[in-house]
Amino acid sequence: MPDTPSTRPTGKRSHWLLAGIMAAGAALLSACKAPPEPAPAPDSIPSTSADTSGVKGPVPATAGSARPSAAATPQAYRQDAATHLYGLNRERVFKGKLPPQLYAIGVLQLDIDRTGKVTRLHWMRAPRHAPEVVTEIERTVRAAAPFPVPTRMGKVTYTETWLWDKSGHFQLDTLTEGQL
Repeated sequence: MPDTPSTRPTGKRSHWLLAGIMAAGAALLSACKAPPEPAPAPDSIPSTSADTSGVKGPVPATAGSARPSAAATPQAYRQDAATHLYGLNRERVFKGKLPPQLYAIGVLQLDIDRTGKVTRLHWMRAPRHAPEVVTEIERTVRAAAPFPVPTRMGKVTYTETWLWDKSGHFQLDTLTEGQL
């Protein structure tokens, strides 16, 4: 079909067409990224119940266990840190979808230095009605050090949301299985 003035795109139309093509290309390119590291296998995570007698405290990380993290952003590092915390606390992680009513929700900001050491904890939203949960989360985070070493960033500050069930089991927002 010959290009006549009535079939030729106008300047505005070609601009929007080009923008649409570029957006589609960017979406396609972002879909080609490698998938995130999978969460630990749930086979060793027990089913939860209302009984808290079997809940154990945090498992301290062993000396020199810090693995390197290739994360280039705090958001990517958050995935590595959550996987690290789940690996050390498998028996404390809530298996499956959380109930609709949670006992506590806390939002904690962490500073991790170039060796994986926790240098600062800052509560952005502490569950004030449950001070024992605040204490337990802080103890769990400190016991998990050293965290993965943020090799590409040198040091990192990231934020994690803790979803706490009344049984004493938790999920991290980064790896949550959702709620019923």
